[in-house]
Amino acid sequence: MRRILAALALVAAALTVTQQPAARASDNGQSIRPAMGWSSWSFVRRWPDEAKLRAQADALVSSGLAAKGYVYVNLDDFFQKCDANGFLVDEYGRWAIDAAKFPSGIKALADYVHSKGLKFGFYVTPGIAKNAVTRNTRVEGTAYRAADIADTSATHKNYNCRNMYRLRFDHPGTQAFINSWADQMASWGVDHLKIDGVDATTVADVEAWDRALRQTGRPINFALSNNLPISHATTWKRLANSWRTQGDVECYCGPGPNGSGFPLTTWAKVSGRFNSAASWQQYAAPGGWNDLDSLQIGNGDQMGINADQRRSHLTLWAMAASPLLLGSDLTALTATDLAMLTNDRLIAVNQDGVAAQRIISSGVNQVWRKRQAGGDHIVALFNTGTSGNSTVSVTWPQVGFTGPAEVTNLWSGAAEGSAASGYSATLRPGETRLIRARPTGGTLTRVEAESAAITQGAVESNHAGYSGTGFVNFDNVVGSGIEFPVDAASAGNVRLTLRYANGTSVARPMSVSVNGGPPVVRDFPGTTTWDGWTNAAVDVSVTAGANSVKLVATTADGGPNLDRISLR
Repeated sequence: MRRILAALALVAAALTVTQQPAARASDNGQSIRPAMGWSSWSFVRRWPDEAKLRAQADALVSSGLAAKGYVYVNLDDFFQKCDANGFLVDEYGRWAIDAAKFPSGIKALADYVHSKGLKFGFYVTPGIAKNAVTRNTRVEGTAYRAADIADTSATHKNYNCRNMYRLRFDHPGTQAFINSWADQMASWGVDHLKIDGVDATTVADVEAWDRALRQTGRPINFALSNNLPISHATTWKRLANSWRTQGDVECYCGPGPNGSGFPLTTWAKVSGRFNSAASWQQYAAPGGWNDLDSLQIGNGDQMGINADQRRSHLTLWAMAASPLLLGSDLTALTATDLAMLTNDRLIAVNQDGVAAQRIISSGVNQVWRKRQAGGDHIVALFNTGTSGNSTVSVTWPQVGFTGPAEVTNLWSGAAEGSAASGYSATLRPGETRLIRARPTGGTLTRVEAESAAITQGAVESNHAGYSGTGFVNFDNVVGSGIEFPVDAASAGNVRLTLRYANGTSVARPMSVSVNGGPPVVRDFPGTTTWDGWTNAAVDVSVTAGANSVKLVATTADGGPNLDRISLR
């Protein structure tokens, strides 16, 4: 099918946009929106077992969280069995599962999770176990042995049994070994894989695991951990679906062994994410997200942060488009926290596929903004302090528009009426205010695609839901495109919205340029069906009077079907 649109948010950098476009996200088709679910590390910690994981899966469903999109049940570390030399291994050198903890095996656990309508996650770290090399185990499906592929002069970071040798990536058996491990996980039904201990020295490992997961043929969400260097951000973005931007959010200050038990975190641990979220913001995009670590909400104040701080915690994660992987005990959810986690408006802010920018950081006052595809501005105001109220204010030009706006409080859902030029709130220490500002001023200029200049494409009307007299379906060739004439009353930044449909599961790259400016190429996701029209919007700079917006297909697949563009 021919299609033309990926222009979507593309035109972002087509002109004077405030940010350069980030590197293209992983194209493995996973995590088009941030993952949501639960992970065992924060609460279960070093003592996971079959019964505990099943209980958390049950609670995810019975609480209503699964129905809201929290679908992953991720088994973290300490499911393995160790001796004095590190991890015990199977005949092919892969970690052996502790049968005392998981008597039915990992596949049976994954099957149970799947039977609840959920997805199952697993855990690994780079390298090959010392016991595999000592036993010189075979690499499955090859004549190679563990000793052939191990670099015994160097070890990898590992938080459990240690004793993980680095791998020789100049040897063909290395990829075969990782492939065999990935194949085993796929056969068990793994849907999400966290590879821990990643740093600047493990890029080859991450690349090998990316290849291994793809060759299984099973869709597996690929997550990297932890405290990854931002200097390699474009690499993590190319290879994975999420990456941990800091160390653990857990405080390890509980009364149990290794600091386990409540409290699970502190406000200092949570508020320490504000700066890293601002630094990493530019790298987030559909298919790849900045992971701020587990969400420590669910069990009330015993989590280690009060209700105001927990709302701020969720607000920051939502604005940053971070994965929402709960770290609490789902079998003991409080009503207050469950209401937070199931707030549809907060979930929508997280799942809109846009990572917010920080626009004010002054003492304890912070303001973050994002603009959604439909044109709404989402604004979060924070008092990050631990004592004293603070008044936090922002003007609409700082947010990105002028004129009045209708304001809705997204935590309460209450309409707050029209605000002429900005917004202000006096916040308790640790409190947040999250609002939607919907501009009510300005004029809308709309141009139907069928009236534009089309190159290698046709106007069609065989899919329902279009406006005007039809839509443009471009030929499946590189270079097919369209050029829109657009009149602007005055020069400045405007919102360009493109209405499109892409009935495939493959994102469609397009280049977009404004007034002959440098073209920008990005991928844009499918909409399930060709009748599934949706909007994609970006801020661009136009001149007063006549302007030209040009979209061009960059691959033989063409772009999505295009209905119209509009500017406000």
